[in-house]
Amino acid sequence: MTVPGPGYAITARVEAPASATAAGDLAVAVGRVGGVMTAFDVVESRTDSIIIDISCNALSEEHAEQITDALDGLDGVRVRNVSDRTFLVHLGGKIEVTAKVGLRTREDLSRAYTPGVARVCQAIARRPEDARSLTIKRNTVAVVTDGSAVLGLGNLGAAAAMPVMEGKAALFKRFAGVDAWPVCLDTQDTEEIIRTVEVLAPAYGGINLEDIAAPACFEIEERLRDKLDIPVFHDDQHGTAVVVLGALRNALRVVGKEMNDCRIVVCGVGAAGSAIIRLLLPLAPADLVAVDVDGIIHPERPGLHPSLEWVAEQTNRERRTGTLRDAMPGADVFIGVSAPNLLHESDVAAMADDAVVFALANPDPEIDPSLAQRHAAVVATGRSDYPNQINNVLAFPGIFRGLLDAQARAITDDMLLAASAAIGDVVAEPNPLFIVPSVFDSTVAPAVAGAVRKTVERAREHGTGSVDVGAALALGEETAKAVEGADD
Repeated sequence: MTVPGPGYAITARVEAPASATAAGDLAVAVGRVGGVMTAFDVVESRTDSIIIDISCNALSEEHAEQITDALDGLDGVRVRNVSDRTFLVHLGGKIEVTAKVGLRTREDLSRAYTPGVARVCQAIARRPEDARSLTIKRNTVAVVTDGSAVLGLGNLGAAAAMPVMEGKAALFKRFAGVDAWPVCLDTQDTEEIIRTVEVLAPAYGGINLEDIAAPACFEIEERLRDKLDIPVFHDDQHGTAVVVLGALRNALRVVGKEMNDCRIVVCGVGAAGSAIIRLLLPLAPADLVAVDVDGIIHPERPGLHPSLEWVAEQTNRERRTGTLRDAMPGADVFIGVSAPNLLHESDVAAMADDAVVFALANPDPEIDPSLAQRHAAVVATGRSDYPNQINNVLAFPGIFRGLLDAQARAITDDMLLAASAAIGDVVAEPNPLFIVPSVFDSTVAPAVAGAVRKTVERAREHGTGSVDVGAALALGEETAKAVEGADD
């Protein structure tokens, strides 16, 4: 059952009689219609009445109205006004630009701007690579979207994508000290997006692609990686994959299984699902079966999109066919990045003993977690109101921190594997309710950044663009333990 959360949070300013039962009556009214009261603050008190701010979590805008009506319907109670706390957070935007240098005197201005700045411009013209140290390029990421796949809401367009991109930028700063900025493009033409990002790139040290629909996102990322000398990272793909892999390693530790003994079902083969499959395959699971809206993917399935041909060739060794239900019997792991309520309790019951279920569709998962927990040993979701939240914020701030610190010119799967190991190893002793660290764990971003940076440095030492899988995982584990020790 869905629980009211802070995404639909209201504060109602209520005038009520100054009676001994007023507080209880108001709380009961909220609870009667399924609201969750989170705060009760007396704003003003008189001999015959009190003014109270009642903060509540709701399920939807309609539910918030029901809560308001329930309060207003009490005898002697009047709702003066209602504030949507989520909209209040977004008034005027969530980020801003501030100067890092003082501009208090004429001398300050002469050095930071004209005439002194001309010397720095000339130095960069002579050595363009110096832009990485003498400008914001050193610590700046562009968060680029076309608004074609905003959260799970679909194609909302560039303007409606802004609040998400602002939030992403705020998270970059909060967790890794990275200066990120929304770049919302009013086009969904692949060629225009690629060219626009290409001409904007000199100002940035990295590109974070966000909320761009598949399959266009695959081509955009691939071609930008070929064209640019800075890392290009599609968070919906690789951020999700990194956190899923880190959590899965811990889940398998909990149930005492090895990756190469596990049959894994991945439901959803869009941006996230494809990246999860790509990172999992080098770890050699016993088998991996991919399922999309048209059923199990296999080479003989007619009408395969080109983006699925590689998946068909690399997965499903047993050449299973059919639907999601046909893929589930005997599976050790289910990873869902698809749509709500696709998985039935009987499907989970048909899995192998000590099964692992990651139902990550958001806000409503592929199966109610309480149903999955009846049969699976470990359950994770993408929601913050259940244990084991798989959240990209565990990955992207630290990944970019490491890339920027190493002045990396590209990002490789080895770096992503190292990042996943670092995330997993922050949890020293995983259990069924704790396989992935909290997003507010201050050791996560430094551990991920260190693992990425060391992987870049190791690759440079060996004169290659990558290191092997084992070395990448070892670097991630080593860095997580070093950060944990320093924190202690």
